[in-house]
Amino acid sequence: MELAYYSEHALRLVNTEEPARRTDSLTSADAVRELFGPTGQPGARITDSDVARLRAVRTRLRGVFEAASEDDEVRAVDLLNALLLEFPVSPQISGHEYLDDNGRPAWHMHLADHAANATAAYAATACMGLAFQLTALGVDRLGICEAAPCRNAYIDTSTNRSRRYCSDRCATRANVAAYRARKRLETDRPALSGRTHDATHDATPATDH
Repeated sequence: MELAYYSEHALRLVNTEEPARRTDSLTSADAVRELFGPTGQPGARITDSDVARLRAVRTRLRGVFEAASEDDEVRAVDLLNALLLEFPVSPQISGHEYLDDNGRPAWHMHLADHAANATAAYAATACMGLAFQLTALGVDRLGICEAAPCRNAYIDTSTNRSRRYCSDRCATRANVAAYRARKRLETDRPALSGRTHDATHDATPATDH
């Protein structure tokens, strides 16, 4: 499995919270299980304590995306490196469960799970995946959605580095809001111009003949 795939773990965790809307879906052990998905092996070890632990990791991961969106590459890398040191991974070569066309194992890199708890397992894979994306694509490919009030994190994989929103829905909403703002400005401008003209006319002193 391509290790960059694990960056989706980072996105899923960060986006369980929407600070501007004051919503948080990471509120129970069941919510943690949803993060791991149906095939998540560490899911059996999940306890209520993992909610608070993962929230702490989430805050630090959001800091990585926020630093990147503010063009502070060094801070983004430093924050991610700190997480990588705290939550190390054990890479292994795997492939016995996948066979190629000739019946031979399709060897690939896999992140083995030797973590002490479910949070450590999730954080390790999420941070390693994000590190692979960051180094492969560039720090500037990590961003925070510009469509207020959404503050979801995203990874820009576009060819022209043009992404500014976390989803098509947010992009459409932002474009509609910008269009309406322009229309209001166009409507207000003639009225404002008229008031300015009237004020200038009224202020012109009368000339005695």
